[in-house]
Amino acid sequence: MAATLVLLGEVWLWTGAAVALVFLTIGIDRIDEDAQDAYVFRPLLIPGVLLIWPLVLWRWFQIERHGQVTQKRYQPVRRAHGVAALTMSAVIVLVLILGWSARQDWPGDIAPVQLTTEAGS
Repeated sequence: MAATLVLLGEVWLWTGAAVALVFLTIGIDRIDEDAQDAYVFRPLLIPGVLLIWPLVLWRWFQIERHGQVTQKRYQPVRRAHGVAALTMSAVIVLVLILGWSARQDWPGDIAPVQLTTEAGS
């Protein structure tokens, strides 16, 4: 079973490496005009493409088929990011307040006991 999982992982990563090679040399220039002639950042994308190569292929296909994506398409996503940031900030503050209020004190009437390493104790 472990050998099968390792084999599947290797196949996944080798396929991702092939997709990364093609996408980062040819595809990224076709779908993003900001990435044209920007070669320094492309190696930074390799780990991500190795892992999510099916999504990269699907997105590349969608953009090639329907043309360039306009800025209006990203407007709802950007609004959701603001809501998510405010929600996470509120949750962090709430968790801190609950953690500080639920802190327990050590019982004062119980004496500590030293553990020994002797056999039979």
